[in-house]
Amino acid sequence: MAGVLLVTGAGRGIGAAIARLGAARGWRVAVNYGRSRDAAEALVAGIQAAGGEAAAFAADVGDSAAVTAMFAQVDRVLGPVTALINNAGVIGPVSRVDGLDDPQALAALYAVNVFGMFHCSREAIRRMSRRQGGPGGVIVNISSVAARHGGLRSRRC
Repeated sequence: MAGVLLVTGAGRGIGAAIARLGAARGWRVAVNYGRSRDAAEALVAGIQAAGGEAAAFAADVGDSAAVTAMFAQVDRVLGPVTALINNAGVIGPVSRVDGLDDPQALAALYAVNVFGMFHCSREAIRRMSRRQGGPGGVIVNISSVAARHGGLRSRRC
């Protein structure tokens, strides 16, 4: 086996495709999801039916304690993460910057899209870093085209 691959936001879409490909290439796959439990469990069942090894792990990546707990659970179920794909992301309200006045919306956006990447990378590095006795590994950060144009239906300023 290639090692343990954790894909955040893997319940559907690009994350699910990455998880399937990783399993097909011999990785034990940790499927992280925030809200799409049924989709994550269906993905895991599909990977297992194809002969792969996978398990689903619920965690809000914007919550540092939840991420720490998720990595500990992945350690117990699949082994220490040796590859991380930071794929989880949310789209905030479609708005021009000068029209975005909701601090809660901004906090939620940054919690997942920015801090979530740091929380997950921190935990992966604690397991992978050769400085800390790990085997080495890889972290890939994915961004959506929404990062360039502000959302699915945004208008130019």
